[in-house]
Amino acid sequence: MNIMNVDYSTKIPNNVNLSEDRQVLKALEGWHPGYIDWWNDMGPDGFQQSLVYLRTAYSVDPKGWAKFDYVKMPDYRWGILLAPQEENRVIPFGQHYGEPAWQEVPGEHRAMLRRLIVIQGDTEPASVEQQRHLGKTAPSLYDLRNLFQVNVEEGRHLWAMVYLLQKYFGRDGREEADELLRRRSGDADSPRMLGAFNEATPDWLSFFMFTYFTDRDGKMQLHSLAQSGFDPLSRTCRFMLTEEAHHMFVGETGISRVVQRTVEAMREAGINDPFDVAKVRALGVVDLPTIQKKLNLHYTLSLDLFGSEVSTNAANAYNAGVKGRYRETQIDDDHRLQTGTYPVLKLVDGKIMRVNEPALTALNMRLRDDYTQDCAKGLLRWNKIIALAGHDFKLTLPNVAFHRQIGEFGNIHATPDGVLIDDATWNRRKSDWLPSAGDGDFIASLMTPVTEIGEFASWISPPKVGIDNKPGDFEYVKIET
Repeated sequence: MNIMNVDYSTKIPNNVNLSEDRQVLKALEGWHPGYIDWWNDMGPDGFQQSLVYLRTAYSVDPKGWAKFDYVKMPDYRWGILLAPQEENRVIPFGQHYGEPAWQEVPGEHRAMLRRLIVIQGDTEPASVEQQRHLGKTAPSLYDLRNLFQVNVEEGRHLWAMVYLLQKYFGRDGREEADELLRRRSGDADSPRMLGAFNEATPDWLSFFMFTYFTDRDGKMQLHSLAQSGFDPLSRTCRFMLTEEAHHMFVGETGISRVVQRTVEAMREAGINDPFDVAKVRALGVVDLPTIQKKLNLHYTLSLDLFGSEVSTNAANAYNAGVKGRYRETQIDDDHRLQTGTYPVLKLVDGKIMRVNEPALTALNMRLRDDYTQDCAKGLLRWNKIIALAGHDFKLTLPNVAFHRQIGEFGNIHATPDGVLIDDATWNRRKSDWLPSAGDGDFIASLMTPVTEIGEFASWISPPKVGIDNKPGDFEYVKIET
């Protein structure tokens, strides 16, 4: 892989020769003040002047692509970073299979590409907005730093999409770029485009679930777009995936540490029944059934991000060579999907059944299945912690018919086991399966900030390894007092 070092000579660090692309550079420099205004208004609340130990990309070589240093977040060098161009790359799927990848937007696919880029771009600032108040209740400086790292990288991912809009979509792209700064997560008049990105992230357990489940949806979408026949989009997404991995690491290890602390506290107190919620909560930790409820909520919100199981839009994007499948090039088939089928879960005569649908229109279902398999890996690790502590309790992914707003199961109610139920039963029992107001109040009661160096809140264990191999007493954030 050739290394393309990042040019820091312009206001916007980049490895796309912006200094020689004056029109795009001028457009991006014109967009920059609005972005900084948005960051100051909607970015992390109360920590804009704190020095944070952050990583900044300086190369796209995967062996050593980032450096760590203290920086104030508004001074972070957000940049335009694309993975290296592959020589002679061809479109790996669809009706243009085997043709040279596009370096410019094909006119007939312009609207479709623009919409995909805008939707991806809209999710990036949305999650920053959802998480802007979390810094005030961080369980440690380590976690505070991880939150801010996720936030600045979501900001950089917004820049990545805005670059594509500004460079390749003319006036339309500039207008869309401005709109990305105008919408707000949860706003009644101008919300973000996807439902999960208008939900509140009220506490750190929600944040860990979000970074595990919802950022994992982002991973799947980025993998699909990284296959795109539009080469600048492919290269952009391939680099974004290197950063996205840390976000999911924050989620997976965060939940692991919550589970670890819970079972330790239970052992210390001699509590053997994980369902004795009141006794476990009295220890100042999150009980396992509540962790399961939070998991149920965030997993199902994330499933809705994949859209309808059967989709002509997904089929059209695939046919066009615009958006592929997860790890498209590793799949052993014709990469055109003109004849194959794929099993889709559907509601048939009041029963949930698998029905073979044309593979081309079942692409969302296939991607969602890949996502579910990827999610399951974390549960194996969390359940190992619980099993080693000797508890007969397993965290599980609920049935895909449970708590859905979009697609085949959007208009029915089902239990986490996939049993169909009526409205009355759902209303009576939903707080058994999803976080109630009381659960939220309890978790909120634990959210007291811990800012002493090397100290951690009572409800979470320290990490096994520090960021950048730093020791346990490292000052990850220098908080202004």
